[in-house]
Amino acid sequence: MLRPGDGWVVCDGGHRHWGLHGAAGLLLRHVDGAGVTWLLMQHRAAWSHHGDTWGLLGGARAPGETAEQAARREAGEEAGLPADAFGVTGAFVDDHGGWSYTTVFASSSTMFEVTEVCAESTAVRWVRERTLTDLSLHPGFAATWPQVLSAAGPVTPDR
Repeated sequence: MLRPGDGWVVCDGGHRHWGLHGAAGLLLRHVDGAGVTWLLMQHRAAWSHHGDTWGLLGGARAPGETAEQAARREAGEEAGLPADAFGVTGAFVDDHGGWSYTTVFASSSTMFEVTEVCAESTAVRWVRERTLTDLSLHPGFAATWPQVLSAAGPVTPDR
């Protein structure tokens, strides 16, 4: 089912991207009692664009929707995350000229149970930050990961 904002866009660099108004994803982090940082990641369905890779819960922004609103909505749609389960701490914008992807940074004081709740995911799980690059990552996420990590700063449990 297509929603307002769904569709392909060609950026100034000539690349095709999903989301007529850009896209956003949620980088949800948790630090456990041993000081290990965990990230909530989605294994994308094989049929999806860059399928069978790991990335953030997220997707196309609806008209007039902020990146934070889109990230919260998509996390709810794809993994059943309640909008109040985490605190937003910042964002990183990857601007492609004519299209952008915003990574919304968030943290949670608990590593709550998660599961995929739609056909866009084959799995949703917490992954150790230090082992993230061992996964087959979505190419766009992989390309920006060093900048995203740097911009995210330390985890500050909000909830």
